[in-house]
Amino acid sequence: MEYEITLVVNGTARRAHVPARRLLSDCLRHDMGLTGTHVGCEHGVCGCCTVLLDGEPVRSCLTFAVTVDGREITTVEGLAAGDRLSPVQRAFAECHGLQCGFCTPGFLCTVTAMLRDNPAPTEEEVLEGISGNLCRCTGYQNIVKAVHRAAELLAEES
Repeated sequence: MEYEITLVVNGTARRAHVPARRLLSDCLRHDMGLTGTHVGCEHGVCGCCTVLLDGEPVRSCLTFAVTVDGREITTVEGLAAGDRLSPVQRAFAECHGLQCGFCTPGFLCTVTAMLRDNPAPTEEEVLEGISGNLCRCTGYQNIVKAVHRAAELLAEES
């Protein structure tokens, strides 16, 4: 049995017909064509599939699409304003906070929410804030630098 759901994805209402057990990650990737949301472990451990649900980071590989009917989803594709990268995206690029890029969408969504709630995090708060996102390529130093740089860029914009 399929259910018709409506999600507000990156500011646009989108409809999909999904089975009850369709994961949000699969709905975004396969039904809506938003492949920026990556699926890594499929157990909610790695954080690659993190998206913002009503502004809060969630693991889309653990969330059934039918449970978020009518809610607002922001994926990595929705972080930029048109062709202009968000401050978090710019900081990750400037500070080389990525290597292969597979984990990057999850980090970008996580950090976006973290800096909204704590615009000037300490080193310890940054490490705690990103602790749910795993990167197999880096030693996290540039990711941490990117978070601090993003905080600076956001402060400049305010």
